[in-house]
Amino acid sequence: MRDVIRQLQESKIREVANAGLGRPDVLAFWFGEGDEVTPDFIRQAAIESLQKGETFYAHNLGLPELREAIAAHMSAHHGPIGVERIAVTSGGVSALMLAMQALVAAGDEVVVVTPVWPNLTAQPVIMGARLTCVPLQPVDGAWTLDLDRLLAAVTPATKVLILNAPNNPTGWTLTRAEQQRILDHCRRTGTWIVADEVYSQLYYEPSSNGCAPSFLDVAAADDRLIMVHSFSKSFLMTGWRLGWLVLPPALTHDMGKLIEFNTSCASVFTQRAAVMALQRAAEVTPRVVAQLKAGRDTLLPLLQAVPGVQVATPAGGMYAFFRLDGYPDSLATAKRLVLEAGLGLAPGEAFAPEAQGWLRWCFASRDPQRLVQGVERLKTWLAAQ
Repeated sequence: MRDVIRQLQESKIREVANAGLGRPDVLAFWFGEGDEVTPDFIRQAAIESLQKGETFYAHNLGLPELREAIAAHMSAHHGPIGVERIAVTSGGVSALMLAMQALVAAGDEVVVVTPVWPNLTAQPVIMGARLTCVPLQPVDGAWTLDLDRLLAAVTPATKVLILNAPNNPTGWTLTRAEQQRILDHCRRTGTWIVADEVYSQLYYEPSSNGCAPSFLDVAAADDRLIMVHSFSKSFLMTGWRLGWLVLPPALTHDMGKLIEFNTSCASVFTQRAAVMALQRAAEVTPRVVAQLKAGRDTLLPLLQAVPGVQVATPAGGMYAFFRLDGYPDSLATAKRLVLEAGLGLAPGEAFAPEAQGWLRWCFASRDPQRLVQGVERLKTWLAAQ
């Protein structure tokens, strides 16, 4: 085993969850998924595909009808995007790793804005990259970007800049003006942008296109931009493992070859389900967003009222990211909350060293009372310390 693999840290979120899995008394908010199953009409599309015997290989880049549906879906939000720019992948995680494999060689410099989902810092390291992290700064519980600091970190030596916005875990979101400045700078330096926009439709601010600002809104088709998306969050399909990439047209053929050497292709029945999800997106995503907003608007005021808590209301995503004064070790605190309070949260240090002392709370719950009960457990636990 390569040393870089041996040195990878195991998931601290899993470490906390393992302490509470199987305990019915634990209110679990540690993972980035809700508690609602995929809509029946999406599941039925997969069942019908299997009943037809569609159990064989598909095209590396995905079923033509799914690629066309994705292109139409993206075009409705961001203007014309041709099907020749779409590659279907076996999950958003695979899409991100494929982007790293396509762009990053050993010794290349990669810049990442943190705190961030740990896969985005681990994947370039696996490829042998030299990683530079540019941390967001918390101000009154809200994490903000020093744009000048980021642009100074991205030089002609920087091969790739990785950005996740809306951000997991902080909820930080780029403005379109910031995206334009970043894109203009990366054009000058020759740097690729890998934009993880999986949470783009989980956005709660007024928006002309129903989603968060996207690099696709400001970039040309041939810009050095790879955008990553997934069916997991906005279509309630976390377990289906299906995502997609939006690429410059010149990269698509080679990306198909790379998919061949990773997963060969996504399964046909999951792709049939995804076609149905896109066809009836208006019945799924707006409801998911409304439910998440209700969860956010239930949880955040309650957390903000707890003494010693610093937290800001996120504009996007599905997480409250909060600091608990007097509890600097987030992993130890999260473990104690599971064992002593029956409350399952993710430790901030799982996302970056600068997030030590912070905790992530996923508010994707169909029952707002679970969130209320969770805050009561937190308050009771704090009062007993």
